[in-house]
Amino acid sequence: MPVSTVGHVKTWQRYDAATRLKIWGGWIGGVVITLICWQVISNGTRWEFVSDAPQQLSIFLQRMFPPDWAYANQLWKPLWDTITIATLGTLLAISIALPLSFFAARNTTPHPVVRYVALLLIVVSRSVNSLIWALIIVYITGPGVLAGILAIAIRSIGFVGKLAYESVEETSYEPVEAITSTGASRLQVLSYAIVPQVLPSFVGVSIFRWDINIREATVLGLVGAGGIGLNLNAAVNLLRWDQAGMIFVLIFILVLFSETISARVRQVIT
Repeated sequence: MPVSTVGHVKTWQRYDAATRLKIWGGWIGGVVITLICWQVISNGTRWEFVSDAPQQLSIFLQRMFPPDWAYANQLWKPLWDTITIATLGTLLAISIALPLSFFAARNTTPHPVVRYVALLLIVVSRSVNSLIWALIIVYITGPGVLAGILAIAIRSIGFVGKLAYESVEETSYEPVEAITSTGASRLQVLSYAIVPQVLPSFVGVSIFRWDINIREATVLGLVGAGGIGLNLNAAVNLLRWDQAGMIFVLIFILVLFSETISARVRQVIT
């Protein structure tokens, strides 16, 4: 800690002069950036619309509630399609992302070029939102559940692959060294020394991604990729807000269910 001398008395200071200058510079820079961003937002905002937002929200909620409970009988299949999209998309992503993670990790990749290719695939997957992937795939394969499954899978590969390869790189070297000293092959070292260390992390990441995919699958129907989003889009276009309210209720129940399952599974593996 720096100590300054005032006259003949030494006083303790938390930061020296250079550090204090940097801190003040950071605060001033943050305030300037915030003001610039606010100016940009203000120029692009119609404040007369914002002023009556509470009234519009009140009208919107009055139209939506009470929901059309009878409409729920038509939503069980779309709801099941949403669960199917999230589950199969996650399983397909895991089957690709886990081998990819071993290619991307420094301590398990067979060659640096292979590692760079694996990292590129992971980055490309993570760079595009699942809704954009769904738009592209719907254009290629046509609308339906298949497009939703592929969109979820492609988006999830990057998420699962990144966390998985980081977990592989953080494995302890002692088990690897012990098994290697017995004359085990590279595949045996991978199976008996590395996989057991990272398996709980793999399972946790996969369950967490499935939980996220349940949420993302509910909106893919807005671009024609199947699921309950199709019904939500139709209800909004027809101004049937009571039906939209029923869909929101079911989505909330579905997300709550997936969150409960995800939390229980993560509790068990940890």
